[in-house]
Amino acid sequence: MNTETLETIHLAQKSDFSATHIPLPSSKSESNRVLIIDALTEGKNQLSNLAEARDTQTMISLLKKNPPLYDVLDAGTTMRFLTAYAAITNQNKVMTGTPRMCERPIGILVDALRTVGAEIHYLGVEGYPPMAIHGLKEQTSDKVKIRGDVSSQYISAMLMIAPLLPKGLEIELEGKVGSRSYIEMTLDTMSQFGVNYTWTDNKISVPNQAYQSTTFAVESDWSGAGYWFSLLACADSGELFLDGLKENSLQGDAAVVEIMGQLGVKSTFQNGGVLLQKKEVTGLETWDFTHCPDLAQTIAVTCAILGQNATFTGLESLKIKETDRIYALQQELAKFNADLKEIKPEVYQVIPSVTMPADVKIHTYDDHRMAMAFMPLITKTRVSIEDPSVVNKSYPSFWKHCQLAGISILSQS
Repeated sequence: MNTETLETIHLAQKSDFSATHIPLPSSKSESNRVLIIDALTEGKNQLSNLAEARDTQTMISLLKKNPPLYDVLDAGTTMRFLTAYAAITNQNKVMTGTPRMCERPIGILVDALRTVGAEIHYLGVEGYPPMAIHGLKEQTSDKVKIRGDVSSQYISAMLMIAPLLPKGLEIELEGKVGSRSYIEMTLDTMSQFGVNYTWTDNKISVPNQAYQSTTFAVESDWSGAGYWFSLLACADSGELFLDGLKENSLQGDAAVVEIMGQLGVKSTFQNGGVLLQKKEVTGLETWDFTHCPDLAQTIAVTCAILGQNATFTGLESLKIKETDRIYALQQELAKFNADLKEIKPEVYQVIPSVTMPADVKIHTYDDHRMAMAFMPLITKTRVSIEDPSVVNKSYPSFWKHCQLAGISILSQS
């Protein structure tokens, strides 16, 4: 199903789901990490199950073609990882992306790279892409300090190049550490390629050493799994089987199992994946999304549909994602009489819907997660999703998988 030229996709209401296997996409978080490490080991590894997501395919293309200008489009992870990669491999590169990408800050990473010796110049607004990288000819420090509450991707980018620095690197994490599970994923992935490290209190130390070639299979994507958990939570009945998920996953979004356990979804891990079944809603009162911010939109919509006055914290990073996700959620939740209200600084409460309109049209703000997070509204009303091709960023087969689950596409325009 080609959504590239569609402006809107219209979905029929459906509230029950028979047993269906959903072949989830591979994790782009894992894929992008192993691609950088593979490039740092000159491609001597055997990688399998790499993500079909546009972010990952952009990474693959840029690493393969190695153009003088790295245009990452709207891929934040690709921007941050390739910036560090270009510096450590002593390349001259211009880093750029879409207009929105050039509004997303990168100063914390650039400052850290400059501290260890990289030469980087901004070509526009200070602290934001585009910028010119002129390599890292000599390591000037083996210690950096990085704020932990803005983006774990800055930390992961520095960690992956750390083994190649002649003096190694000690990273001191300042303040609250967000998305800790993504930092742990980076370190675990590095360890699978033979790298040793220590993490004591707020300091991570990586000595100078060589990556070792290996075989690596990427896991299915827990962020993508969240939409199917949400669909079943909001449905009247049914069950779904999600392929390729591991019970002891390194992905932070595996927290969806615990969250959705309170919102009416029973998870049973079996050979090859996890079985989702309906159960009684016990209620979600509070959740801290510090370590799983990509689940926030999905859970907010689910709570709004199920009548849960849940309180959320740890949403600080949502304002610098593909869009300001706080604002976008508030605008779209209002379309079915719900809200995400800031009740005190950085503390938000879901105000659930009390009446559901006959149909809802969702604007996606150039954000793939907005399109997918609001899909479960089909359990209560007809739904139209603007710019359906935005899902290509992380989950290109999403609408095909909706059809596999029995969701009818009424029309496309």
